Amino acid sequence: MQTIAVMTSGGDAPGMNTCLRAVVRTAIHKGVRIVGIRRAYQGMIEGDFVALDAQSVSGILNRGGTILKAGRSEEFLTKEGQRRAVEQLKKAGIEGIVCIGGDGSFRGAIALERDWDVPVVGVPGTIDNDLYGTDHTIGYATAIQTAMEAIDKIRDTAASHDYLFIVEVMGRHAGFIAEAVGFACGAEAILTPESPTDLPALHAMLDYARERGKKSCIVVVAEGDDAGNAFEIQRKLNLEPEHHVRVTVLGHIQRGGSPSAFDRILAGRLGYAAVHALLEGRRNVMAGIVADRVVFTPLEEAVSRRKESPARLLEIAAVLAT
Repeated sequence: MQTIAVMTSGGDAPGMNTCLRAVVRTAIHKGVRIVGIRRAYQGMIEGDFVALDAQSVSGILNRGGTILKAGRSEEFLTKEGQRRAVEQLKKAGIEGIVCIGGDGSFRGAIALERDWDVPVVGVPGTIDNDLYGTDHTIGYATAIQTAMEAIDKIRDTAASHDYLFIVEVMGRHAGFIAEAVGFACGAEAILTPESPTDLPALHAMLDYARERGKKSCIVVVAEGDDAGNAFEIQRKLNLEPEHHVRVTVLGHIQRGGSPSAFDRILAGRLGYAAVHALLEGRRNVMAGIVADRVVFTPLEEAVSRRKESPARLLEIAAVLAT
């Protein structure tokens, strides 16, 4: 391969810039021309490409977000949109792509490989940590650190006023953020999409905690919990006035910020590995880290197989919160 491209797709995640830097500098080291695709698949359709060199990615290792911009494209979901994108790739001489993104981004990459014979290697860049084939996704560690620091501050107010706080974190389809940050913050309850929420049992647990003298509590809920969002759960619980219930939605604060040391190291390793994989002829795979080793998983498996939490954090958290 003489020319490869890199793009950051889907939702932004801390460490995407770090990974981009690794991809660019590894490609240059291997003597390969590297092109950035701005605005992911929509930019691919429109030919929004930019030549990258070592200086292009100078000073971005510690920056949140992505200098290539991220996003989603409804047009790319159509065959016509894909055809236009492939024409632009061919016009630019692009022979392979490193795609940094999550589930939806990889589904687009699968279509490029399957229907248009475009080699793609994926790098898991998503705060949700929900991709099979890697212990951690880029941005997850930073997101839970950000959420933990916010909930620690909320805990101060909860204790000062005897409040019950229901705190909503990101996780539309997966509860890894809620599970990890709830555990780290000592939340009295953690609600995730993977585990059906028993609201009467939650109500009873909160009443029991108050009877034992616990004046303040924290409930962490993933936005995709089956019982609804934080405000819906507050309404359904119908708690008595003495509970002093408050709701906080952390929202997009979890996406931003300088990536942690862990995410920087992970992003650098995976960006380096993805370029080597592409140049060695691997395609339609995701580079991941399992047990501290780089592994490659077919993109179809990465998006279709369910990833289990290895640490049974919910079970342990329930014991420690009593």
